[in-house]
Amino acid sequence: MSRLQEQTAAAAPGVASAEIAIVGAGYVGLPLAQTFADAGRSVVLIDVAADVVAALNRGESHIEDVSSHDLGALVRDGRVTATLDYDVLRNVEAILIALPTPISPQREPDLSIVAEATAGVAERLRPGHLVVLESTTYPGTTRELISPTLERGSGLKAGLDFNVAFSPERVDPGRQDHTTKTTPKVVGGLTPECTARAAALYRSAVDAVVEVSSPEAAELTKLLENIFRSVNIALVNELAQLCDRMGIDIWEVVDAAATKPFGFMRFLPGPGLGGHCIPIDPFYLTWKAREYDFYTEFIELAGKVNENMPYWCEGKLARALNSHERSVRGASILLLGVAYKADIGDMRESPAVKLIELLLGDGANVAYHDPHVPALPELGLTSAPLEPDRYDCVAIVTAHSGVDYADVVRQARLVVDFRNATRGIDAEEGKVWKL
Repeated sequence: MSRLQEQTAAAAPGVASAEIAIVGAGYVGLPLAQTFADAGRSVVLIDVAADVVAALNRGESHIEDVSSHDLGALVRDGRVTATLDYDVLRNVEAILIALPTPISPQREPDLSIVAEATAGVAERLRPGHLVVLESTTYPGTTRELISPTLERGSGLKAGLDFNVAFSPERVDPGRQDHTTKTTPKVVGGLTPECTARAAALYRSAVDAVVEVSSPEAAELTKLLENIFRSVNIALVNELAQLCDRMGIDIWEVVDAAATKPFGFMRFLPGPGLGGHCIPIDPFYLTWKAREYDFYTEFIELAGKVNENMPYWCEGKLARALNSHERSVRGASILLLGVAYKADIGDMRESPAVKLIELLLGDGANVAYHDPHVPALPELGLTSAPLEPDRYDCVAIVTAHSGVDYADVVRQARLVVDFRNATRGIDAEEGKVWKL
């Protein structure tokens, strides 16, 4: 038995019986806690927001993918608790870090939240601990930032005294078919023993674990997944703009191409990218690539196309209004749906925010209706009643399934549909404009 195995056995006898700490109780941390708790594990969530911690300990969830009903049962059973106190880390076997990794306005990685938390973990680190980073980041973060920070703060040696690994989150908010439990977990450790230990932890709760050779391979795996989506969405967004000039229905083209049973994957155009991953993660790799005198032009071009979509959509709205002898300035416009995707209330990086800002900047009177988003305090707006006939134009930005789009078309003076929600609905010529 190795030195680390002896320490681990003494400090935490058996993965299945040990307690897990998750630093960060957000969109990643809370579903992860539920997954481990459902598997019979004892989990403590650590967060810096006192109101969030208090609500969690009452069994109240702030994440749509985790119901308060389910969380409440786990809290009552003692399988999930929450705290502000990092000192609980001293007594757990595994520490999972699931915190935001935003980018700066200059498109550079901001790892300050993760770095600060890792320093807090280091002060409580003991021999035998397992530390896993789940936050999306550039290749090299685990080896170059996380491990050295843990070593400096604890005086222990990564891979010898404690284990370190990276396992990227793969959360897609609102999905029921693929969950934290059912989505394969990629794991790459600092050493083979680190990988094996982290894989064993995740196998106690998720259906499948994929081991890779290093943290860098795991870090790049997550970036590839999101870059793949970003590039393909950019392609179809660019084609949508070309189709607009050519008078071809992009939605018909995508539907027809999707009938091919091989060699094609369906991606849809839209008003821009939203969510916590796809608009941000590719820039982590473009930034890191420059360290190697390499420029990821393909990735950056995709980002440029996708970031331009709200501007292009405002232009489409202006043309539609012009066809009804109205200008954007002074027009009353209702945005229908502002969350970044259908049937959830997640506003992270939603392109609707940029579109609203552009319209307001050009003098439009903007309102929005979204049953999942009651308010946009940063814009001073609250969700308005769905009364399409009150506005010069209704712009469908997010196609929530609970909306009667046929009735919207019937009542509205003008509809600009960025999501193909009005497909198959009859309307007089010039009343419905599509992306």
